[in-house]
Amino acid sequence: MKNEGTKSSNHMINSLKKSNMTAIALVLVLMVVIASTTSSYFLTAYNLQALIRDLAFIGMIAIAQSLLLLVGELDLSVGKIATLSGILGGLMMVKAGVNSYLAFLISVLIGAALGAINGLIITQLRLNSMVVTIGMTGVYGGINLVITKGKAVTGIPEDIYILGKGTLMGIPIPFVFTLIVLVIILFLVKKTKTGRYLYAIGNSRDAAKILGIPVNKIRMIIYSIVGMISALAGMLYVARLGSAQSAIGENWPMNSIAASVIGGVALTGGIGNPAGALIGAAIIAVIQNMIVLLGVNVYWQSAVSGFIVVIAISFSSITYIIKERKKITKKSE
Repeated sequence: MKNEGTKSSNHMINSLKKSNMTAIALVLVLMVVIASTTSSYFLTAYNLQALIRDLAFIGMIAIAQSLLLLVGELDLSVGKIATLSGILGGLMMVKAGVNSYLAFLISVLIGAALGAINGLIITQLRLNSMVVTIGMTGVYGGINLVITKGKAVTGIPEDIYILGKGTLMGIPIPFVFTLIVLVIILFLVKKTKTGRYLYAIGNSRDAAKILGIPVNKIRMIIYSIVGMISALAGMLYVARLGSAQSAIGENWPMNSIAASVIGGVALTGGIGNPAGALIGAAIIAVIQNMIVLLGVNVYWQSAVSGFIVVIAISFSSITYIIKERKKITKKSE
């Protein structure tokens, strides 16, 4: 077991080194400088508040998604888990008269259960995570529509608005939640056995099994955590809007993957840092904010965001291909 811990720890250390956090942070600084020189409105207090509030949601989901990417998997249903949890939470408040904060907590637990369902199907039936979560996106989205008939759940109690619209020492409360989530996840990744196991599983699932790591159990735990964080983001968005809507989180799956990849988390697993995913989310948030400030046609905004996602994912794949070719070249020499 000592050797197991040592090997897993080495995997983690090597992986964190490979994730070039400094370079990613410099890119973010460069984006901020470009944005501030391009638009005088960028650095205004109102715009920065709006930017950070938007970043909170992309960042929170990106941190969650990065955990799955570390084990070589992903979840494309995070947006619909957020939506379903938000709608159920809203209905508990409005229709059932449940205390706002109790309904908030129950909704987060519902998200954990939905994530666990994803993990159970994937691990026990040995199915591809992308295929399963695409299917579950349809399932959760369909349940949303059946429950709401496509209409927003309005009348959310105002006492919960502070969680979505309020600030703490000038910082939007949703972003405070994102920072708390980041600290907890970094502790999980760096200071616990589970965190060390993530990198070991991502590097080689078969090798991890040989070392005695409970691979499926760890995967199940991660899917549940991802579902919980997705639901948290969904409920915070409900508190921000003052209503629960079926359109919540539609772009979160792709943006979270792109943010993670931009932040140095490899799609192939075993490489990266959740903190990098938050920086990647910040880069995306700044770009999206610039698009709005520059008055780009609303129809082009979605196209540009999609292009960024494709570039980010392609860059990761191209980098991996180049590394593999270098290995082959060295062996042939």
